[in-house]
Amino acid sequence: METNGKETMEKNGKETMEKNEKEMTTESTDEPEINYRGVKAMPFIIGNETFEKLGAIGTLSNLLVYLTTVFNMDNITATTFINVFNGTTNFATLLGAFLSDAYFGRYKTLGFASIASFMGLLVITLTAAVKKLHPPHCGSEDSSSCIGAKAWQLAFLLCGFGLMVVGAGGIRPCNLAFGADQFNPNTESGKRGINSFFNWYFFTLTFAQMVSVTLVVYVQSDVSWGIGLAIPTIFMLISCALFFMGTKIYVKVKPEGSPMTSIVQVIVVAVKKRRLKPPAQPWLSLFNYVPSKTINSKLPYTDQFRFLDKAAIIKVEDQIKPDGSAANPWGLCSLQQVEEVKCVFRVIPIWAAAIVYYVAIVQQHTFAVFQALQSNRHLGNNKFEIPAASYTVFSMLSLTLWLPIYDRIVVPSLQKLTGKEGGITILQRMGIGVALSALTSFVSALVEEHRRNLALTKPMLGLLSRHGAVSSMSALWLIPQFTLAGLAEAFTAVGQVEFYYKQFPENMRSIAGVLALLWHGNIKLFE
Repeated sequence: METNGKETMEKNGKETMEKNEKEMTTESTDEPEINYRGVKAMPFIIGNETFEKLGAIGTLSNLLVYLTTVFNMDNITATTFINVFNGTTNFATLLGAFLSDAYFGRYKTLGFASIASFMGLLVITLTAAVKKLHPPHCGSEDSSSCIGAKAWQLAFLLCGFGLMVVGAGGIRPCNLAFGADQFNPNTESGKRGINSFFNWYFFTLTFAQMVSVTLVVYVQSDVSWGIGLAIPTIFMLISCALFFMGTKIYVKVKPEGSPMTSIVQVIVVAVKKRRLKPPAQPWLSLFNYVPSKTINSKLPYTDQFRFLDKAAIIKVEDQIKPDGSAANPWGLCSLQQVEEVKCVFRVIPIWAAAIVYYVAIVQQHTFAVFQALQSNRHLGNNKFEIPAASYTVFSMLSLTLWLPIYDRIVVPSLQKLTGKEGGITILQRMGIGVALSALTSFVSALVEEHRRNLALTKPMLGLLSRHGAVSSMSALWLIPQFTLAGLAEAFTAVGQVEFYYKQFPENMRSIAGVLALLWHGNIKLFE
């Protein structure tokens, strides 16, 4: 009895102490406990993602044809317009990631960007539905009768694309991270939920692309541009509604400052202290402060880019706060900050090498559409004609069919041979994708040579206004190059995302997701 009473008293005393410590911690941090809703928030987020992609992709997938047929632009002008738009959009994601991390948070950024995207799609839809907002339709053969768009009509169109740039700049860097925020990363169920969310994200992306380049593009090209563009606009409106319906249950992570500031600080301080002599044992003598509440894993010292180590050398005039942090972050940086910048520097050569891949793949979204336009797109003797922009669906099919085969069959087989976790390294996987992208360009050149020879030696099927002659070559000849482009994307694009995610510190992974877009934007901007 006495023993049981003593154990009960000790147990109660321990529970009381733990309760008091918890209350003191809560009072000191003054932060409420986060209520992760996880799966309960997914219908709103996944639904928002699906309809947002259906809206954006449904409008942009057939944009080249829209500009040439409705706004009477020539091929070069339309291609330049698209490339500038895509390049600006991809650069805008960097600004969106910075503003989200430093000032507004992901929820506010996504909400504002979703509304901007809807308004942009609505403006573009009006340019097709209202006759006064676009020039008169050209004749079928006489290109000299074409009247270009007036300045105010182009200005109205540019307003729509400007709003879409704002929307994409906020949505692309935040949507994946915001979905992952809804799960507790410290529990097993939360980790499984995050993995499941990523799977659903890429599934909805592929689904949206498939629907957009088939059904939506068909309505736009063969039924009505007004109706075809109104459908994506309605999708975007549904996306906005779903997003705001889940407001009360979302986990909204507060912005804690952009990691870009830390990168700039290390570079600036390293330049200021460039004349200092590096220490003999930097891992022991450099300033090594790590914040107690940081989400980043502690990084060990590395010998690469040692000129950055000087940012963490403590000078006589450098002051340290009572909590151990530097009084002037622009005069002294921690070793942890330096190592995080080194992680970014290590990725730059790999990122730069990806230009070979993107030069080839971007062509499949522009030049290959022109190849389809100037080829026989009928199926047999039927009158049904496949829209030129719909041929990119073969690239998506190649990607979606290959990924499960690679994951379930190829990787286990390679693991037995190499003993490596993924069968091959991420860099080897990316290298295979680069080789496939080069093969894609080679096959595309052979097909174009065949199409041109037929156009010169065989009777033409017709003449498209502002597009040139239509050769007798079947557009099905384009399938091999699109298939190879999908395989290249499965190796390089997916490998890039995985590589950046693993190499970057935790607080920079949203920026890591933007890196893959930058080359895509650069190539389109200067193509």
